[in-house]
Amino acid sequence: MAAPREARERRPFGRRFLTDPARLFQHNAWDNVEWSEEQEASARRKVQENSSQLLPQDKQEEYEVNAKRYWDAFYKIHENGFFKDRHWLFTEFPELAPHRKPRHNGDSAPALGDREECNTEGLPSWENGHCSLESRAENQFHLVSSTPKICTEGLATQKLSPRDGDFPGSAASYRILEVGCGAGNTVFPILQTNNDPGLFVYCCDFSTTAVDLVQKHAEYDSSRCFAFVHDLCHEQSPFPMPEESLDVVILIFVLSAILPEKMQCIVNRLSGLLKPGGMILLRDYGRYDLAQLRFKKGQCLSDNFYVRGDGTRVYFFTQDELDDLFSRAGLEKLQNVVDRRLQVNRGKQMTMYRVWIQCKYRKPPVP
Repeated sequence: MAAPREARERRPFGRRFLTDPARLFQHNAWDNVEWSEEQEASARRKVQENSSQLLPQDKQEEYEVNAKRYWDAFYKIHENGFFKDRHWLFTEFPELAPHRKPRHNGDSAPALGDREECNTEGLPSWENGHCSLESRAENQFHLVSSTPKICTEGLATQKLSPRDGDFPGSAASYRILEVGCGAGNTVFPILQTNNDPGLFVYCCDFSTTAVDLVQKHAEYDSSRCFAFVHDLCHEQSPFPMPEESLDVVILIFVLSAILPEKMQCIVNRLSGLLKPGGMILLRDYGRYDLAQLRFKKGQCLSDNFYVRGDGTRVYFFTQDELDDLFSRAGLEKLQNVVDRRLQVNRGKQMTMYRVWIQCKYRKPPVP
């Protein structure tokens, strides 16, 4: 019998592998950890349990209608104090700096074993920008939910409709768009690392507060970057660049925040922005990740889709689901792999298993 697709397409990430169990607590994290059948069965039972009670439909609609409000509140609470630059970007996605010179020791970038990690020495820990103790985030949200909205007049006057070849970055030879840019954890490392004079980086977010943080950053350079507010779920919401003008689209922990039934339409739109040969790069939550197993009953919206205590939502993917989304959008697979990690809290002698999926899909080049 042939191996399941997910098993066939898994590859080793990083270079720190746990070969001796006695060394478990010597490091904060271990790469490419294999799960036992018992562990996977246990994870499946936890998901079945926490999804046995769905939120009422009226509550689900409320979270969809107020999604922007919840994300604005999230960034108002946290701003950019705890965000870390993603130093693993150029190891996993060298397409973001194609002319970057490798290090003298032969490595193109730090190994994934050296990439950013959650704070595992104390609880609560931050999980890709979200506190693992949902009640804390929920309490903080209520403190700011009544604060005035950020003025968007400056954003409203920005040119978002390309015409006659006159649009931000129209003179660039290499264009990158990050969707769901947050406070700029990906955008600014790209601008710092990629010195190509033909580079132009677009970045957008659902949250006005997040875009405001990017625009106010000391390293925001409007000659090389254009940040704008954009709602992916509104098909009529314009992009500032024309169709087939982008070399790369980045989706890092963003597609999972969208209502599952709207994902295909969004991937189709982003595919239309790619040049022939252009790529979508994705990194997102995988099925049975620690964050999924920690949810309690009453937080599930639908299969593998949950609402956090702060009102933001998250979906947990399989490789096959992502392959279907991108393939239906006319893209061809270059990479679709699982990244399984064991994070360790040495102070509390605790282990935490993370599961992420990484994908690269390309628009077929013109023959």
